Amino acid sequence: MSEQQIQPGADQPIFNIQRIYLKDLSLEQPNSPSIFLEQEGPSMEVTIDIGAEQLADGIHEATITVTVTAKIREKVAFLVECKQAGIFEVRNIPEEQMDPLLGIACPNILYPYLRSNIADVVTRSGFPPVHLNEINFDAFYHQRKQALAQASNAQH
Repeated sequence: MSEQQIQPGADQPIFNIQRIYLKDLSLEQPNSPSIFLEQEGPSMEVTIDIGAEQLADGIHEATITVTVTAKIREKVAFLVECKQAGIFEVRNIPEEQMDPLLGIACPNILYPYLRSNIADVVTRSGFPPVHLNEINFDAFYHQRKQALAQASNAQH
């Protein structure tokens, strides 16, 4: 029995993190300082979006954007929008695996950084930190694909 050695070649799959960075962060507190006098806790609304873009051959940027709106009664206590991004080297991956890789694996890598940045900025704004729940990006990806397919079918 002979052993085969894997030679580093052009056909080996490559997936590397090149850089993770905070692309955009904004905080609005339209009712401060009076909102700090309110006794009841805020209600939270969270929206999320993911995206990916090819920057060069084999180099992709993946992003997650989360908007957190906190309201006390009908007054906005704060609104935070955070866009976390990463640059990934992706080579020799079959085309049918690229979209799930960029829509599931990359957001899973970026999300802990985004959660930390949101908790930090909310704390610095004078409110208790917001700890976002974990997200199943696999389920999120498939729900989004299904919604896009249904929207496309509705237009035809």
